[in-house]
Amino acid sequence: MRILLVEDEPRLAESLRKVLERERFIVDHASGVESAREASKLGTFDLVLLDRSLPDGEGLSLLPSLRADNPGIHVIVLSARNGVNDRVAGLDGGADDYLTKPFSIDEMLARIRAVFRRPAKLAHATIRAGSLVFDLAYEEVEVDGARIDLPRRELRVLAALIKRRGRTVQREALENAVFGFDDEIQSNTLDSHISRLRRRLTTAGARIEIHAIRGVGYLLREAP
Repeated sequence: MRILLVEDEPRLAESLRKVLERERFIVDHASGVESAREASKLGTFDLVLLDRSLPDGEGLSLLPSLRADNPGIHVIVLSARNGVNDRVAGLDGGADDYLTKPFSIDEMLARIRAVFRRPAKLAHATIRAGSLVFDLAYEEVEVDGARIDLPRRELRVLAALIKRRGRTVQREALENAVFGFDDEIQSNTLDSHISRLRRRLTTAGARIEIHAIRGVGYLLREAP
C-alpha cells in the first residue's frame, strides 16, 4: 500500500518514513500544501498522514482535493493542535482519525491498521480519454468496455498522465509518482515504461497518444 506523508519537520518525516517502510509501505513525502496537492494529482495513494500546520497553509484544506484525486483514500491527521475543537474540526473536515503529537509509533501503526479494516466509501470516479476509461477508485483500465491489465508501474504512469491529460507532466514529477524513494532509477527507466505502455494502449485501440516533450516530460492527449 502507498502512503503520502505530509509533514514539514524533516527529522520527524524521515523517522516516520523509515518506520513505515519497515512495515512494507511505499512512502512518498510532501512538506507543504502545494507539494502535497501536486503529489495527490500525480500519484495513487491508499492513505495520507497529514500534518495541519504546514509552511504554506492549513493541512485540512487539502482534504477535498485528496478525496477527489484518490477516491476511497484514508486520512489520518497527525498534529500538535490537540484541543477538542481542533480534533472536531479535523474529523468533521473529512479525516478518518486524528492523532495528537507527540504520539507513540505503535499507536500510529495500530490506527493505520484500524482505518484499513474499515470499509472504504468509494466514489465512482472515472477519467475518460479516447476510448479508454480509467477508474480511479479501483485502479482499473478499460478500452471499449474490455479490461486491460497493466503492470503496476505502467498503471502509475498512466494515472499520472491521464489526471493531467492535455498538459505536460514534468519528468521528475512522473518519476516521483511511479517510483519509491529507495528505487534505483536508471536514466532510461521511465522511458522504457512509457514505451511499453504506448504499445499496450495502441494494441488495445485506446485512441490516445503519449508524446515526449523534449527536455521537459510527457503529455497525454486523445488521438486526432
